Amino acid sequence: MDRRQFLQALGAASATGLLGASTQPARPNIVFIYADDLGYGDVSCYGATRVHTPNIDALAARGLRFTDAHATSATCTPSRYSVMTGQYAWRKPGTGILPGDASLIIDTNQLTLPGLLKRSGYATGIVGKWHLGLGSGEIDWNAEIKPGPLEVGFDYSFIIPATPDRVPCVFVENHRVVNADPSDPIHISYKEPFPGEVTGRKNPEMLKMKPSHGHDQAIVDGVSRIGYMEGGKAALWVDEDIADTLSAKAVKFIEQNKDQPFFLYYPAHDIHVPRMPNQRFVGKTDMGPRGDAIAEFDWCVGRIAETLKKNGLDKNTLIILSSDNGPVVDDGYQDQAVERLGSHKPAGIYRGGKYSNFDGGTRVPFIVSWPGHIKPRTTSNALVDQIDLLSSFAALTGQTISVGDAPDSFNILPALLGRSQIGRTSLVEEAGVLSLVERDWKVIRASDKPRINKYTNTELGNAPQPQLYHRTVDPSEKQDVSAQHPERVKDMLAALDSIQTAGRSRP
Repeated sequence: MDRRQFLQALGAASATGLLGASTQPARPNIVFIYADDLGYGDVSCYGATRVHTPNIDALAARGLRFTDAHATSATCTPSRYSVMTGQYAWRKPGTGILPGDASLIIDTNQLTLPGLLKRSGYATGIVGKWHLGLGSGEIDWNAEIKPGPLEVGFDYSFIIPATPDRVPCVFVENHRVVNADPSDPIHISYKEPFPGEVTGRKNPEMLKMKPSHGHDQAIVDGVSRIGYMEGGKAALWVDEDIADTLSAKAVKFIEQNKDQPFFLYYPAHDIHVPRMPNQRFVGKTDMGPRGDAIAEFDWCVGRIAETLKKNGLDKNTLIILSSDNGPVVDDGYQDQAVERLGSHKPAGIYRGGKYSNFDGGTRVPFIVSWPGHIKPRTTSNALVDQIDLLSSFAALTGQTISVGDAPDSFNILPALLGRSQIGRTSLVEEAGVLSLVERDWKVIRASDKPRINKYTNTELGNAPQPQLYHRTVDPSEKQDVSAQHPERVKDMLAALDSIQTAGRSRP
């Protein structure tokens, strides 16, 4: 028996109780595809009609589509931190949206999702957007960059350090900037421009896509960004080629690890701004760059699925597809996203979007496929949260999590595999303030912050008094019923306080 056969047998034994003794499943490869800013209503299997996502739809047809799945936060960095650590990001200061030169915010000693799978014998890789910080101080982009993904459980890393709209606009493979040139060193600043640096603010005539708000600093590839950058000309990415580059690296990781169990985390850059899809996708929709970027992301999903099939891995691979937060239309660039939105509803029936306390901020597409183990063309209304992947994968691989690890991650594996319609009974959502979902109810803490994001025109869900919504009667959160149920508001806020002060929510 070789190493892979041994691990498959071990996985089959540990999963027997969940999947049935007669099936004796092989330990699956795991691929987690994480879109950026993709809304609940942005894909056709969730109701979109003006943009078509055949590859995502095919994934849903092969498996299970969730209707009440959530990211932990209405913004990116906190959601990604929670997925990786099984801990609500709001428990740790400094886990808000990070600049491109931030230090690593994950403690290298804590258990992570890739670390959990690595100790179970999986080869682990990340290809895509990281946005969880690098290094432990001022980063020298011309030398080894560590700690980073390799220090928190990944065997291989090919990443965008932060976001496509932030400098540095380079890829980092393992510990080094790709194509770095010692004679043209990279320097990054989030305070002041470098002497003689052209910027979007001062040189708009140099831009192929202009900002609508912010995003008017360093110009890279004809697009102005957040932050300032000089040097590294040979290392700069071409925006229109990012999807091709990342998906190719994902394909290579799969092919190189096809003879052993592997975990691939593929946090795509689409559909985050600047939306600059490859020319092949321009005009694929009538919604402009935002719609075309959705089409490009869908193509990447198809490329990964096809690679698995071509290598005979499709039947033994568990695929999860989701998004880091809800949608945003105008997020800083003049890309006609608002003008060409038409009847399309990026968040579906849900109110708000990225940055919002309303459900549009955290309710996201969530699809799970594992042929032979998950019934195809099924739908679940179980309440699930991405933070639970860590504990659920521990159960799948027969591992035990210590009390100090993954303090907010629950084992919801039966729900993820469609064996149960019950996931969580409650979860905490993070936007401007914290909200608590308990079964049919949601309470939002009081806040004196603005009600509308003046830049993105998103309803933020802030109000000077607590709000209460009945999630099944009023899924669009149009009717605040806090006045009719003061005791429920009081009890739910007390429960939220208890979760926050306890330091953990997992039993």
